[in-house]
Amino acid sequence: MANIYDGAFRTILNDCRKLIIPIINEIFGETYTGEEEIQFFPNEHFIDQQNEADKERITDTNFTVFGKVPKKYHIECESSLPDGRITIRLFEYDAQIALDEGEVTEETLTVTFPNTAVLYLRAYRKTPDKMKYVIVTPGGTVQYDIPIMKVQKYSLDNIFEKRLLMLIPFYIFSHENRFLEYNSNEQKLAELKAEYQKILERLEELEQRGVIGAFDKRTIIELSGDVIKEIAQKYENVQKGVGDMMRGALIETSARTILNQGINQGISQGINQGISQNQRETALRLLKRGKQTVEEIAEDTGLSVNDVQQLDKLQTM
Repeated sequence: MANIYDGAFRTILNDCRKLIIPIINEIFGETYTGEEEIQFFPNEHFIDQQNEADKERITDTNFTVFGKVPKKYHIECESSLPDGRITIRLFEYDAQIALDEGEVTEETLTVTFPNTAVLYLRAYRKTPDKMKYVIVTPGGTVQYDIPIMKVQKYSLDNIFEKRLLMLIPFYIFSHENRFLEYNSNEQKLAELKAEYQKILERLEELEQRGVIGAFDKRTIIELSGDVIKEIAQKYENVQKGVGDMMRGALIETSARTILNQGINQGISQGINQGISQNQRETALRLLKRGKQTVEEIAEDTGLSVNDVQQLDKLQTM
């Protein structure tokens, strides 16, 4: 189901925000360092419909990167066959984003359209390299391209060399057309598992070098497992083989590792009383995901059950 993939994309973007920077650099040719501030905006927009109720649209992303010049971005994640409708949907989103933040000065309306791109998880022969807007106005015609990023175009070496780590949960799409072979051939399945073992090792290396944090690594692994479970649901051996490997890696990369990092950081900064900021943020993120019980979160973060319950109440207020 496409919503699983959209959800994975939104989760990794919201929980591991810095990972979007290399993607932006790759798509738009920017030179962001990764130290820039990123500000997210509401994803829900209401499209005005003549003679009928307004229609709600939920974008995958809507954020601004504060570099030398602040720039707004809008990226959509797609797994379906291009049919022309996504271009219309993109323009609806972009126009509403621009209108929501438009400014009126002395009866002059100024709207700024975001830098927009599409991330295609599957690439077909019909999948173009770019889309285009052509806007004809009484004051002249405006046109510009909407770039397309094709996940299946990137090898593992490309992904790690360019730090496109947000693509890892969707890397399995590159193998989708061979699932039947993997499912019936133990040797081929072993080759796929070896490739994913390499992914885990390279993520571990990046964490050890301080390139990514434990939480980022855990999120990438967890979402990779979710996507594999969804995309390979008809192929039991693929699900068990690669899926079990990812689940095993999650046990080794538990939130307790994140807690230990937070405690060490807190002690070095003299923050050693009460709930540390790292504990609070980790617990809130795990509560938001809703995949663990309060007791499990308490165990993984080192908080008391009561502390986790209080944080849960705060986030639902």
